[in-house]
Amino acid sequence: MTAVTGQGVGEHEITAFQVLHTQVGDAVETAVRGKRDVIDLVLVALFAGGHVLLEDVPGTGKTTLARAVAGALGGLSRRVQFTPDLLPSDVTGTSVYDPRTGQVSFRPGPVFANVVLADEINRAAAKTQSALLEVMEERTVTVDGVANAVPEPFLVVATQNPIDLDGTYRLPEAQLDRFMVRTSIGYPEPAHELDVLRPGSTAGRVAQVPTVTSPQAVTGYGRLLAGLHVAEPILGYIGELGTATRADPALRLGASTRGLRAMVRCAQVYAAAQGRHFVVPSDIQRLAAPVLAHRLVLTREALLAGTTTADVLAAAVERVPVPRPS
Repeated sequence: MTAVTGQGVGEHEITAFQVLHTQVGDAVETAVRGKRDVIDLVLVALFAGGHVLLEDVPGTGKTTLARAVAGALGGLSRRVQFTPDLLPSDVTGTSVYDPRTGQVSFRPGPVFANVVLADEINRAAAKTQSALLEVMEERTVTVDGVANAVPEPFLVVATQNPIDLDGTYRLPEAQLDRFMVRTSIGYPEPAHELDVLRPGSTAGRVAQVPTVTSPQAVTGYGRLLAGLHVAEPILGYIGELGTATRADPALRLGASTRGLRAMVRCAQVYAAAQGRHFVVPSDIQRLAAPVLAHRLVLTREALLAGTTTADVLAAAVERVPVPRPS
């Protein structure tokens, strides 16, 4: 499973990845019904090496989604319930003295897993949030001067409840920027909800999610797809979208360079999942909202007018000319 030197990714590798991507999505969908678009976005972040922020009300399947992804790839999953009294060491781990041996050893925290569900991340204090976000960026936990690497792949699925904001600590913009994708699951369609309610349904039964791949295969494909071809006009298109957000009078903070780089990585994985070895403008338009909207900050006037960052981004997509094949 290697990229073709100087030619992006080969057709047979793309076909193999598309099959694997479909198998993983199908496996997760046995537990999370009727949300294939959300599942695909989470898988894009997984293969692109990023993290996901889910903003949703309780009871919509956020925990089930994270555990089902871990089950499908045969990896280890952990759940951390964030509370105001949670300490950074409760997340990352700490050094422990063993009186039997007289040695001090590192006891890993719950972040040492392939899929980590950070439930209600905005309920923890800023220092605990920062501890998790540092691991997300650096992929290591440093204790007593020793760096301990988290396993690969490493996906953090953090959740926020957008309704109940009492006793919460809002994530600042710089920390929101660390999440590659933001999305929400939402309530299921009536037909899918009926399927979930039916006695004997496998919906929500994470233990029955079939393992269809391995963490090593996910890591390998992630590295492979980093070489998927992105034409210069497409890169220019992404750059122009970023410039359009920075010049928009409704925003006081436009898309960051990190956000545009994340767009490139997500587009590479998304294109491969569609069976293509190149990125097209529609890939960028599909991913614009989940990858960029949470990185934008509205002006006070725009907020009072009821404008959303999704609205501003949609207008930018409409304004920026789409590159045409030469």
